Amino acid sequence: MASSSQKRPPEARRTDRSPWNWLLIVPVVVPLLTFLYNSDEPRVAGFPAFYWIQFLFIALAVICTLIVYRATRRRD
Repeated sequence: MASSSQKRPPEARRTDRSPWNWLLIVPVVVPLLTFLYNSDEPRVAGFPAFYWIQFLFIALAVICTLIVYRATRRRD
């Protein structure tokens, strides 16, 4: 048991209200813009635009998530 003289300092209350979190909307909204990939051309390695652009959306989501994580993580 810890004695009362060895109390831990109160932890700072965590808040998730960072403006960086707005960047997480990008990977949600961009795939909804169907005019970006609603075509058969251009093809990359024989794949229609729809398929390879979906992979670009995954990369976009990873990059946005990484930026938000790095910008909002606690530095102790």
